[in-house]
Order: sequence, then C-alpha cells, then structure tokens
Amino acid sequence: MSDDLKNKQFETKAIHSGIIPEDGTGAVTTPIHPSTTYRVKYPGDESGYVYSRWSNPTRKALEETLAHIENGTHGFAYSSGLAALGAVLNLLKPGDHVVTVDDLYGGTHRLFEKLMKKFQLEFSYVDGTDSANFKNAVKDNTKLFWIETPTNPLLKLTDIEEVAKFAKEKNILTAVDNTFATPYIQKPLELGADIAMHSASKYLGGHCDVIGGALIVNDDSLAEQLHFNQYAVGGMLGPFESWLLMRGIKTLHLRMERHSYNAMKVVEYLETVSAVDKIYFPGQDGRKVPNKMTMPGGMVSFTINADFETVKKFCCATKLFILAESLGGVESLINHPAA
Repeated sequence: MSDDLKNKQFETKAIHSGIIPEDGTGAVTTPIHPSTTYRVKYPGDESGYVYSRWSNPTRKALEETLAHIENGTHGFAYSSGLAALGAVLNLLKPGDHVVTVDDLYGGTHRLFEKLMKKFQLEFSYVDGTDSANFKNAVKDNTKLFWIETPTNPLLKLTDIEEVAKFAKEKNILTAVDNTFATPYIQKPLELGADIAMHSASKYLGGHCDVIGGALIVNDDSLAEQLHFNQYAVGGMLGPFESWLLMRGIKTLHLRMERHSYNAMKVVEYLETVSAVDKIYFPGQDGRKVPNKMTMPGGMVSFTINADFETVKKFCCATKLFILAESLGGVESLINHPAA
C-alpha cells in the first residue's frame, strides 16, 4: 500500500486508489486498457507489461484499490467470486482438510462437495457462532479455515479474531468471505485473517452489472503463490469488468450506509407482521452489532408461518422487491435459497 494513502480514511482510499495518470490527455478516471499483449524491449523482457493474463493496467489499478480498502498489501481480481475461492483451494494439496461453517453460500458448498472432493480435499462443517467448534474440528491434516461472516443465508457471525489467533498457533490458513459485510463494515485482515475474499459482483460492484471476485492478503509469500495461480490458471478479471468495479467501489461507503439503514427499517416492519416467524439480522437483539462490524449491512433473512408453496407465492407477490438471484445492487431483491 502506498504511504500517501495508507493512513487515509476509507472514503479517500476508495476514491483515489488505483488512479493511473494520463499525461497525454489529462484524464482523471482510470482508462480501460483492452490490449492483450504489449511491446517489450528484448526477448524475455518482463520489466513492464507483457501479456494481460499476467497483468493489465486497468486490472492492476483495481487490485491496488482492493488492497487499499481492505488495509492489505496485495490484491487480486478474478473472473468471479468462485474463481477467487478456487484460487485459495489451489493453495492446498490432495489429502488436506478444510474446516468451514455449516451455513454456507450454496455455490461454495457445491464447489466443495461436487468438485473439490474429487481432488481428495476433505471438508468439515461446524457452527461458526462458537469459535471452539473450529478448534474441536482440527485434524493433523487441517490446512484451512474457511469462514463466512455474516453467513449466507442465515447471517450467522463468527469471531474472526479468536479463530484466526488459534489458526496461527496451528499454522492453519484463515480465509474470510467478506462479501456480505464489505471492507467498509469489517476488515478480516486487521482481525488476523490471512485472506479476505469477495464476490465482487455484489456490494463492491453495487449495480448488478459485473461478475468478479477478489482476494486480498498481506503476506508476500502468499501473494506470490496467488499471483502465479492467477496467471497459470487464467481466472483473472478483464479490463472492462475491472473498470466497472473501480467505479462501483468509489461509492461503496455511501451505499453501505444506506443499505444498513434500509435493512434496519425492513426489520422494524417485519417485527410487526404476525406471519413472520423469525428474523435473522446482525445485531437484531438490542441493535448492537457484534464482532467488530461497524454496522449490520444490507441483508435480512426471515421465515414465515406457511408451507413451501405459500412461501413461493409470497416471493412472487412483492411489488418493489424483485424476485431474482444475487444481491448488493441498488435494487431491492428477494430470493428463496431452498427453492
């Protein structure tokens, strides 16, 4: 992280990170560099840009921004959140064991169970609300703690700091999916995690118009491994998508403030509806947000006293809320994961 931005406020980092000076035009926004290849000075010259799978000026600007807003040192942008997750799993070897939470994004669970088990990775699922469950699940071959907090969809919270402290004692990597909280609300690296991960398609992009993923780390050796994986596998993000994410990040702080406010208003309304059985929302009890989150975020989950078919009809009957996959855009969306 550059010294001139290191101690700045989040908002300043989000707006001013990754700007590429354009002396020829005076442009104040980072340009989109679509070129796939670059002229070099001599055979084997790697002093600058060589090939966009290795590095691209627009993607590099985004990756610098990602590092800044997570208070990390190295950022990496991928073609999707699952591609970013795959890059973390590629740090492991056959026979390694992963401990993760039992309430987990469906795409992550699918990748673990349907694909990675074929490569002889082992997975254990625990209730992350009790940090002791991570400790109790550790085996001799445990190499990674994969944490979602808040989780998708029940918004369970894990004490990152406590789990990461134990992980370091056992030489276990701790990776945190920070998609729901965003770095404006929660910074896993500051709490001891080794890796912060994002489905950047969600709040970072913020407009439901780009698919992307991100990893941010502090350790130089870990960053070197991730960079090699990024260009060797080819799961990097394109220049146009990188530009869209940079645009979205500039307003992240404003959007998360409003998302959190709106979510609390939704919770207040749901508390008055007799058909609502249970509400899942960070800090709902007493409105205190635990685990060093600065605010609850924009996600609300709830159950209603009805059968499955009625629940589906309910989802189709909302007026302002759109029945659609994903989250984090400016639109109000509703979804039923079990369906």
